[in-house]
Amino acid sequence: MGHVRRARVGGGTHDVMDVVRGVVALHATDPATVYLSVMARTADPGAAVAGLDAALYGDTPALTRMLAMRRTMFVVARDFAPQVYAAAGRRVAARLRKDLLAHLAEGGGWDAAWLDDLEAEVVATLAAHPGSSGAELSRLVPRLREQVVVARGKPYEATQNIASRVIRTMAAEGRIERQRPAGTWISGQFRWANAEPLPDVPEEAARAALARAWLSAYGPGTEADLKWWTGWGLGETRKALAAAGAEAVVLDDGAAGYVLPDTPGPGPDPDGAVLLPALDPLAMAWRDRGWFLPTGHEQLFDRSGNIGPTIWWDGEVIGGWAQRADGEIAWRLLGDRGAAVAGEVERAAARLASALGPVRVTPRFRTPLERELSA
Repeated sequence: MGHVRRARVGGGTHDVMDVVRGVVALHATDPATVYLSVMARTADPGAAVAGLDAALYGDTPALTRMLAMRRTMFVVARDFAPQVYAAAGRRVAARLRKDLLAHLAEGGGWDAAWLDDLEAEVVATLAAHPGSSGAELSRLVPRLREQVVVARGKPYEATQNIASRVIRTMAAEGRIERQRPAGTWISGQFRWANAEPLPDVPEEAARAALARAWLSAYGPGTEADLKWWTGWGLGETRKALAAAGAEAVVLDDGAAGYVLPDTPGPGPDPDGAVLLPALDPLAMAWRDRGWFLPTGHEQLFDRSGNIGPTIWWDGEVIGGWAQRADGEIAWRLLGDRGAAVAGEVERAAARLASALGPVRVTPRFRTPLERELSA
């Protein structure tokens, strides 16, 4: 239960940056998750959207999107981005570039020099037209509309433009970055601009910093948890734990875990029920999640293992929720928790529906329970 308190669930803060630092990084594969995760952790959910917009897209943005741990999109504090990139993002970017070059060579016969020239044109175009959408960039840089054949000769052979893979690789390397979306905050169609180069950070020091941040938010955790969350190898994980100054402890199930020596003691329990979105960072913080999942939790996951919207109570998941077309938040508990708990969940659902107003949210990865409840 201390995990949940340290991960800042309970809506006690007014500071968006406090939320982001508290969870290390917000999952951003689904754009709506970023906002819903912050709304669940702030005292005024209705003001969270404006606060997050300012932190992401204001005159002096304090947050940035980046591809990092496990090749997943995250929102992180800009002053922590160099550590995240060196610890996890740089390797992802290198793999994307290698794959892109192979893709271009096989599909169109283009080499690294051709790609370098194309990327230089993208940078020059964004300097002249900052805030261009992907579609606008493709019109301004015609070579982004070049096409390649993928899965040639197979039943699912297809022809694809190269634009998305080129832009994705440049963004992963921190050369360009996502700006305000071309739509509402639930949109995934972003505008683009050139990015300031990240300061160089030694990789081992960066891994130690990331391990400390994860332990501070989610410890105690196991070697396997941190290895899975970061995407590191076992040796890298062990070195990072040692460099972070982690101390070994025995968990409730007898497994070996790790904590920081200065980890604060448990704070007060979160007040009432908490509704967290699909892919919330808390639900995705550990490899082994059995200790906080109820019987019947399979309904909360899709076929690829992505977790859907969850209801938390006293440090564990007790059910799931979904938004219907009329805006109502429908929910179900996976087990009888009594009338008092059900009443708290109903009140939390009403608060979320009020905060969302006319916005309708459908998770990118839909789960059996979410589909059923939203019908």
